[in-house]
Amino acid sequence: MRPRPRPPSIDGLAASTLQLPPGAWPTVLDCLCDRFPAVARAQWQERMARGRVVDGDGRAVTPETPYRVGLEVHYYREVADEPVIPFDEVVLHADADLLVADKPHFLPVTPAGAHVHETLLGRLVRRTGNTALVPLHRIDRDTAGLVLFSTNPRSRAHYQALFRERRIDKSYEAIAPALPDLEFPLVRSSRIVAGEPFFRMREVEGPVNSETRIDVIARGEDGWRYALMPVTGRKHQLRVHMAALGAPIANDAIYPLVRHRANGDYPAPLQLLARRLAFIDPLSGAERSFSSGFELQP
Repeated sequence: MRPRPRPPSIDGLAASTLQLPPGAWPTVLDCLCDRFPAVARAQWQERMARGRVVDGDGRAVTPETPYRVGLEVHYYREVADEPVIPFDEVVLHADADLLVADKPHFLPVTPAGAHVHETLLGRLVRRTGNTALVPLHRIDRDTAGLVLFSTNPRSRAHYQALFRERRIDKSYEAIAPALPDLEFPLVRSSRIVAGEPFFRMREVEGPVNSETRIDVIARGEDGWRYALMPVTGRKHQLRVHMAALGAPIANDAIYPLVRHRANGDYPAPLQLLARRLAFIDPLSGAERSFSSGFELQP
C-alpha cells in the first residue's frame, strides 16, 4: 500500500500533521481547540475557510467535520500580526534546477518561531510560483548573503551532495576586533556542541567536529575585515570561532554574551556576510561562482 502524499507547501510553509487522539470531541474543530489552546477557535475557523486544514486524503476539514480517532489532519501554522521585515532579497540566478538568492540581514531562510511568511523561502515561493523550492543549505537569520535553492526535485540530490561531500567552496566576510598577536592565515579547529541557553553553541574538549580557515582582508582602525572559510558547517560555527579567538563579530548579540535585541532593532546588523559560493556544477560540469552584492558597514 502506497503512503498517501503529503499536502503541498503554501508560501514555502510545509503542513504540520496531527493524528487525532482518543477523545470525546464532537468535531475535529473541538479537538484542535483543546489540543492547541493558544490558537483561538475563530482562528481555526478562519484557516478552515481558506483551505488551510485538510485531512489525509487532501479533503478540506470544515467546522462541522465530525471527530474520528486516528484521523490524520494537516494544517498550516500561522502567526498573528507577523511583522514585515523591511529588507529585500535579490535573485542572482535562476534556471530549471538551481536558484541563487542574496539574502538581507534579519530575514530567516525558512519558517521558525515567530517568522512564518516573512522568510526567504516564503518570499521566493510567492515570487516564482514554484512550491518545490528547497534550500540546499542554511545561513543564520542575522547573516546576510548567498543561499542556494533546488528548484527541481529530480535533480536535487546532485546539488545536495555538493554540501554533504564538501565539494563547494564557501567564503564569508566579517568585521571584528583586531588580532595583532596572531599570525594569519590560520585555522581554528574545535569541538562545538549545544550550549545554554538552547540557542547558543559552545566549544568543549573532545574530538574536533568543526574547522574554519581565517585570513585578514583589511586592517582598519574600527576593526579588521576577515575572510572566513568554513570547512565544516556547525551551527554558529563562524561566530563561535571568532569569539573564541577573542574577536567576536561586530554586533553579535549572542557571542560572547547574550544581549537582547528588540523587534525592529535594525540599525546594527551582525557584520557577517556569506560572500561567495563556487563549485563544479554536478549536471553540466561547468565551473560556477556567485558573489553577494551586499556590503558590510564597519
